[in-house]
Amino acid sequence: MEVLEWIKKFFDENFAVSLMQIGISVGIFFVSIIFSSVITKIIYKFVSIFTKKTKNKVDDYILDEFKKPIRTLIIVIGLYIALIYLPFKEVTQTVITKLFRVSIIIIITWGLYNVAGTYEWIYDKLGAKLNLKSQKILKPFISRIIRVIIISISIAIIVEEFGYSISAFIAGLGIGGIAIAMAAKDSLANIFGGISILIDKPFDIGDWVVFSNIEGVIEDINFRSTKIRTFEKALITIPNSKVSENAITNFSKRGIRRVRFYLGLTYSTSSYKVERVVDNIKYMLLQHPDVDNEMILTNFEIFNESSLDVLIQYFAKAIDYNEFLNIKQDINLKIMDILEQEKAEIAFPSTSLYFEDNLNLNEFKKES
Repeated sequence: MEVLEWIKKFFDENFAVSLMQIGISVGIFFVSIIFSSVITKIIYKFVSIFTKKTKNKVDDYILDEFKKPIRTLIIVIGLYIALIYLPFKEVTQTVITKLFRVSIIIIITWGLYNVAGTYEWIYDKLGAKLNLKSQKILKPFISRIIRVIIISISIAIIVEEFGYSISAFIAGLGIGGIAIAMAAKDSLANIFGGISILIDKPFDIGDWVVFSNIEGVIEDINFRSTKIRTFEKALITIPNSKVSENAITNFSKRGIRRVRFYLGLTYSTSSYKVERVVDNIKYMLLQHPDVDNEMILTNFEIFNESSLDVLIQYFAKAIDYNEFLNIKQDINLKIMDILEQEKAEIAFPSTSLYFEDNLNLNEFKKES
């Protein structure tokens, strides 16, 4: 009771408001909180009737992302009505109205900020125009740009709402703006580096790359930097300006992987068998579904010290490393089958010793 009397005294002295008016005002605010979810659902269902009739999902995305902001807006409207109901002075009511308008701007900004982060249609359209096969980099990068623009516009509107001219502020920066730009030249270099990465498309999120002795998988790209997760699970952050200036090896973009080795046959293998082995291996590679037919080499090439070396070169149609190993294994097993069928033996490093005179082993044993 003492608290209520103090509140009544405070309002009587400052705003000449009755306790009943305070109670009604508080009631209006609490009613807006209680019924905000219900009203939001009603609005959502009513608007969704029209959005479901459209061909694209643009309006569906926007409606979903504005669900929470709408609920907050209802509460803010309830608070505004509750405050306006009280007989504040004109100056105070003007401030309340101004704050209410700012709140609406912030809520709209919140909704647009959400849309910019999850609105797939925008990125699909931009990706098609930029001829990007994948939007893994495009979506997060453009999302951040759009969000920065939304927040910047929102701040400018709020500043204008309080009577400040944003254009005069920008014009008044003058030399100070140049000094800021000079101080932020590294950040600007990173931003333009990120844009060049987006345009040149040297890699995508999830690609296996090597950059300046750093090998790993692209995990993220933002305004300032590119993040690479190494195979040791360490996360390395590289400024975009450095990434755009240096050579990048992208193993995920190869499409095919080269396999080149020598198959050594023993010197006891006849020329007929060597020719048969070479022809059968070439035929097997040509028939293999995971081998590029245009880049196959199988030739008896070298008389080596202890073997007849057959060059085998082919390109496996594999990007994933595990898939590549499986293809190599399958081909190696097929080569072993061919060698078994032709009864050809694989040579191994060996040394043969020849004596000019025949040795009598029995005499050698006696003398020893």
